[in-house]
Amino acid sequence: MDEEIERFLLLSSKTGADTKTNEIILLSGPANSGKTSLLFQYAFNSAKSAALIHSPTQPSSPQVVFICKRPKLQAKPPLLSQGVDPSSPLFHLIHIKYVEHVQGLVDYFSAFHLYSQFPVTVIVDDFGLYFHDDHDCYNNTNPRARGRDFTMLKTLALCCNAIKHANDTGHPCKLLLSDTHQGDMPKLLYIYRRWVSSIYDIKGDSGSFLLQRIPSQSPGNMDLQNTTSAKYSIALQQLIAEGS
Repeated sequence: MDEEIERFLLLSSKTGADTKTNEIILLSGPANSGKTSLLFQYAFNSAKSAALIHSPTQPSSPQVVFICKRPKLQAKPPLLSQGVDPSSPLFHLIHIKYVEHVQGLVDYFSAFHLYSQFPVTVIVDDFGLYFHDDHDCYNNTNPRARGRDFTMLKTLALCCNAIKHANDTGHPCKLLLSDTHQGDMPKLLYIYRRWVSSIYDIKGDSGSFLLQRIPSQSPGNMDLQNTTSAKYSIALQQLIAEGS
């Protein structure tokens, strides 16, 4: 089973530190497919792994930053996987940061190198949404679509450079993004492929879904034989893993 899929769905009892080298991950799927719930489960598992490598005598501090829009999260709170205790102290290691506009993302990642401590994982829920309904994406010299794409490209580059800085200084850090697509793949996939190490795609409807890793088109990163998948459902206010 792919280690990242396990983190999305809590399919494994592994508790060791994260050993994957994929620094930038994209989770893509249709609307109402449980993406935010998968991201939150990933945040929980990342916090769990981070807690193991810190001394119990050290004060607890956020190890995962979960960036999202407040109205969206309050309207549809993430569902927890079966077996996750809502009162777990691990949730104190997850910092929810509300960002409503593109400039908020720019401000956060621009100052990333100034932080005294880096999180092990930064998650941005519905990254593409920031560029579809935010007037900061457009200017008078570009058509709307071109201005949106250019702003998204610049912002994504800034995010990735911040994560690279943390890793280059010896602090393992991942960036996990989600995006919503209406067809088979994200409309702006060509932008994501420039920066993303791994892409996980969701297919399905009516509450039952298939999460699978899709191979990168990068010549040095083709991994067709190891493409893995897992089924999950959203029922009874829970995120339920159905197996692989």
